[in-house]
Amino acid sequence: MSSIGIKDMRAFYTIVEEGNISHAAQRLDIAQPALSRQMKRLEEILNVKLFERGSRRIRLTEAGRVFYTRVERILGMVDGAVREITDIGSGDRGSIKLGTIISSGAMILPDLIATFHKKFPNVTFEILEGEGTRILELLDNRLIEIAITRTQVDSLIYESLVLPNEPLVMVMDSQNSCGESEDEVRLIELKDRPLIIPLRWKSIFVTNCRRLGFEPKITCVSDSIVQNLLMVKMNLGISMVPMSSKTLLTDGNLIYKRLVDPEMSTHTVVAWLKNQTLSTSCVNLLSLFKEMFVEKR
Repeated sequence: MSSIGIKDMRAFYTIVEEGNISHAAQRLDIAQPALSRQMKRLEEILNVKLFERGSRRIRLTEAGRVFYTRVERILGMVDGAVREITDIGSGDRGSIKLGTIISSGAMILPDLIATFHKKFPNVTFEILEGEGTRILELLDNRLIEIAITRTQVDSLIYESLVLPNEPLVMVMDSQNSCGESEDEVRLIELKDRPLIIPLRWKSIFVTNCRRLGFEPKITCVSDSIVQNLLMVKMNLGISMVPMSSKTLLTDGNLIYKRLVDPEMSTHTVVAWLKNQTLSTSCVNLLSLFKEMFVEKR
């Protein structure tokens, strides 16, 4: 009986991630017919159908979904082992794999990587984005070494750095501003205004509004901070965002006011597995995390 190799698993995993066999073939730098034959042989070895036929976009069968979860974990262990072996030493070479939610990564990583790159110019980065639960899945399966999220993590499973609290602000177009103060807006002043609220803060926001005796007029719930800023720019509403979001979109027509009465805040968590041996490069990066975002604040 033929055996399944790492190349077979990586090809299968790439097809699922790309959602399209032609895109996967380009990413793997092989011909599409050859990749199709490779998947057909894989199905013959396993004696199951991994893909549902007749759809332009890849859809997995039940067996395919189970195989995908196992392959993700296996590839994570293999890649993790390779990183550990090849990165022994000073950590001035190798690659660091990070996973981040967009709202945190976009505001933290550019400065962090720029500073790190000055000290270790030969270290490369691979950055994956997703929602918090997915990022922790990638960490659990060792496909990344560090997760950046706004989700609380289990201290029995993960080591973590909790960055200082960051105030939440309301961003509005200058032609549609509200609040008597130039730099603050009271929650009650948002009554009857169209609002764009990230899902992760919707519950506490609605609860606070109800305590003040009104139901907020939420026109959109979206966790994409950049998208929310663009909707504000289009005069579709006033959005709640972290204070550091001001760096994501430079626009003189946007006004950021700190939310008060009551205040709301958020924080970013940098997490890694307790039972995972981190590469030297990764340890160096975590030290820089502490220096730039924890110890100086």
